[in-house]
Amino acid sequence: MSNIEEIQNAVKQGDPNLLNTLLDKYLLQGDPDEQYGLSEWLAEIGFVEEAIKVLEHLQYIFPEEAQLIIDRANLLIDADREDDALNALMEVPKDDELYAQALVTLADLFQLQGLLEAAENRLNEAIELMPDEPLLQQAKAELLLDSGRYLESAKIYQELEGRNIEIEGVNFSERLAEVYSAGAAYEEALPHYEKALEDQTTPDVLFGAAFAAFQTRQYEMAVRRLDELIDIDPDYFSAYLLKAQSLNMSEDYDAAYKAIIEGISRDEFDKELYLFAGKLAMKLGKPEEGVNHLRQAIALDPEYMEAIYTLVSYFHGEEMDEDVLELAEMVIESGDDWAGLYPMIAEAYERSENYKQATVYYEKAYPSFKDDAAFLKNYALFLIEEGKRGAALEMIKELQALEPENPEWFDWQQSFE
Repeated sequence: MSNIEEIQNAVKQGDPNLLNTLLDKYLLQGDPDEQYGLSEWLAEIGFVEEAIKVLEHLQYIFPEEAQLIIDRANLLIDADREDDALNALMEVPKDDELYAQALVTLADLFQLQGLLEAAENRLNEAIELMPDEPLLQQAKAELLLDSGRYLESAKIYQELEGRNIEIEGVNFSERLAEVYSAGAAYEEALPHYEKALEDQTTPDVLFGAAFAAFQTRQYEMAVRRLDELIDIDPDYFSAYLLKAQSLNMSEDYDAAYKAIIEGISRDEFDKELYLFAGKLAMKLGKPEEGVNHLRQAIALDPEYMEAIYTLVSYFHGEEMDEDVLELAEMVIESGDDWAGLYPMIAEAYERSENYKQATVYYEKAYPSFKDDAAFLKNYALFLIEEGKRGAALEMIKELQALEPENPEWFDWQQSFE
């Protein structure tokens, strides 16, 4: 007869065939309590299908034991066997003392499938059976949060906190802060973050508090919390970008640039850090460094539109037309829609006296920029230079319709006529 020790050795050897052979033998003669413990151990180490096999055996022996059904259903969910999990849970009778627990598992399954209304109905049914069970109230609060019903979720957490309820591993102040933040109610979230930090200072809560402070324009507080966070965990990479953004909003650009460079030294693969570093460098009058940062961002993601647009805009403003066209040629080859770049590409070709390509890009830009007066003006001037007076006049009429109070367009029309 095989025993648990042999099964554990088969797991360590990574031999699935041996493991299943030993399991088949053990399940025929093993002690049910030990078998249940074995199923828990197998599930913990990731052998979910084998754990399900053990529970199926136990359920065959004890068909009325609801806990086995619920445990197996949870594992079936983990194994992405959702239909099997649903069928299993439907086996728990309504008069069973564990029916409420089955309803909670069923709600988890529906929530996982995006069936939030069905999940809420199951939780409400469970709460009717056990109205004083705080775990059910908390489960509903989390479901409401997932459904985007933030005020309802916050109300439940406030009631639980007011009752001095304790749930292991749950800090009600932290949950309230995160619920309010999820609903963009940062003013309401901030005092709850502060209260949560009185209980325990953790990196995630510090970051949440800093982000709420940033959103409420309390930039000094945000920087202070982020400094605390970085002291605790220097590799909490997102802290550096938020710190730089906070310092930037405080107009301390040198400190912001220093913070973002520190972030890059910690995480050299974050394209957002390079983008913000590029923008700050430009603001500080360091164009060469700014260009280098932006090129790094694009190297990490060749389709990073914001970085590409920022760099092309800089080249365009400096009339560095060769650089505009070189970068544009690279990104347009990807086949994506880069309409935001077309006006600058058109002007670059125009200044380079490649009027054929300039015409192509003015025409490509027009559908996206036909309501942009600056673009229409440039397009009209180009058409005039090309001798296409009829097309230019049509463009001028569009400018008149777009800005009827601007006398310049009517003067243009009169000069044409």
